[in-house]
Amino acid sequence: MNQQAIIDSLPVHLRPFVCVQQAEHYSPRDHAAWRFIMRHLSRQLASSAHPVYQQGLARTGITLDAIPSIDTMNAQLEKLGWRALVVNGFIPPAIFMEFQALKILVIALDMRSVEHIFYTPAPDIVHESAGHAPFLVDIDYAEYLQRFGEIGMKAIASREDMAVYEAIRHLSIVKECPASSETDICAAEAELARANAANREPSEASLLSRLHWWTVEYGLVGSVDDYRIFGAGLLSSLGESRHCLDDARVKKIPLTVDAVSEAYDITCEQPQLFVTRSCKHMGQVLEEFARSMAFQRGGAESLRKAIAAGTHCTARYDSGIQVSGVFTQVLCDAVGNATYLRSEGPTQLACSDREIYGHGTERHSRGFSAPIGQLKDFSRCLSLYTIDELKAHDIVIGQAVTLEYLSGITVRGTLSEIVRQEHRNLILSFEHCSVSDRDGAELLPASPCRYDMAVGSRISSVSGGVADKERWQLFKPLTAASAAPAVRDDELTQAYASVAGLRTAGTCCEAESEALSECLDRHPQEWLLRVEMLDLEGSELSRRAAGELRERAGLGDELAALLAIELETREARRDCRQSA
Repeated sequence: MNQQAIIDSLPVHLRPFVCVQQAEHYSPRDHAAWRFIMRHLSRQLASSAHPVYQQGLARTGITLDAIPSIDTMNAQLEKLGWRALVVNGFIPPAIFMEFQALKILVIALDMRSVEHIFYTPAPDIVHESAGHAPFLVDIDYAEYLQRFGEIGMKAIASREDMAVYEAIRHLSIVKECPASSETDICAAEAELARANAANREPSEASLLSRLHWWTVEYGLVGSVDDYRIFGAGLLSSLGESRHCLDDARVKKIPLTVDAVSEAYDITCEQPQLFVTRSCKHMGQVLEEFARSMAFQRGGAESLRKAIAAGTHCTARYDSGIQVSGVFTQVLCDAVGNATYLRSEGPTQLACSDREIYGHGTERHSRGFSAPIGQLKDFSRCLSLYTIDELKAHDIVIGQAVTLEYLSGITVRGTLSEIVRQEHRNLILSFEHCSVSDRDGAELLPASPCRYDMAVGSRISSVSGGVADKERWQLFKPLTAASAAPAVRDDELTQAYASVAGLRTAGTCCEAESEALSECLDRHPQEWLLRVEMLDLEGSELSRRAAGELRERAGLGDELAALLAIELETREARRDCRQSA
């Protein structure tokens, strides 16, 4: 299945977030950066990564020589029951989780720049494709990833979470944009610091993101004394994949659900990492945390969690009706049972994640409120009564009806409609209705306007987001202007292309050699082009490149160490061929 066919098969609200990978999006310099990163990662990870990693690279259509084709990857991933699509940079966390729940690996379209070869603050194709994809061949890992998506898309996120997300997204764009000044970067970093400082009470989504970070992003597997790397953030980082092995530098902690109490900072190296015994063990920890979440617990506690978040959430009654909106109030009885809920602003009523006809945000644009609980003298939830049984209790369309709840809440009005789905009463609509509490105080003043009342005896679940995402699309994809512009030096692009062609042809004419030599003169800092020229063995270009790289390797920084290894490896390979 090609990329467009996969996109066409997606739920409508997810389609705007993905794009189609085009080969021309990547320059010869991008491919050279991929080769350099993957060559060194492969060497570094040969003994430190979980054995599945090396097996998984080949089995998911990823090679060391060139940026992978998503179509090629999909041909391999299809055998594993997964698919892949590309996205442009950061996407909202809830959307990311929904893709994961659908067994779709979303891969950042862009390739990190040479200037950020060790680490990029922005998502890139190295991280998602070479980091996550290889482990999909492990059934337990793949199941964990999908289950995480199913749980993650139900997590309640706060307004502060969204502010942090926007600040991280903006910082990544600014840092990757060549036109950004130090002032721009400092301002973006300060904004992220402010957003983090304001996010003092971590939400469900924030806590869950920590578990995601400490497992599939920065996780180790084995024991604290004998571990292997399997987190994609480590596997795709030339620096941290090496530094994390230093036990004096990075503390190792056995993975438990307590990992959610450890915050992380995407802008710096992690001071500690968690070690899981296995993917099965990770799944147990995930389910342990999930049991504490509002979508599992329901009730007044979960509604209060949604109110504190201040974001769009969905409360599901035990009858099956779902109320989606920004909740502002929950009333409780003396023993803590939720008896009344209220939302403000646009609200959606749904059942089985499908908006109930006529009960979208247009109808409930100013909010919604309804009692929760059982009626006096009723042995079952009101939702379970047939129309004939309702008539026996004087609940008849067109007549005045009084509903008295065990909580003391009373609803009075003329019943105008009963909405039934899945053999249950979900909504009772009234004209000239009033709602009062046990003391007679008005919860809903008498009004000739229509009042739609949700039916149910308790709130069984509260989750983040809205029920019918097709009818109410909360999240919008980034505009093209939000992404960092692609900046290419035409001369360098041509130079990398020429070297690639020469490597394939195996010969180099005098004119080409002279043009490339002049390019080196004009770009003395372009070390990666010189690395590429090392493949032109026996040529003057290769000898010059080797000499200049030796000088650069003497500077003693992190790049110098890799360049020294690059030169040593090639010299050893050449000596081996000569001796043979």
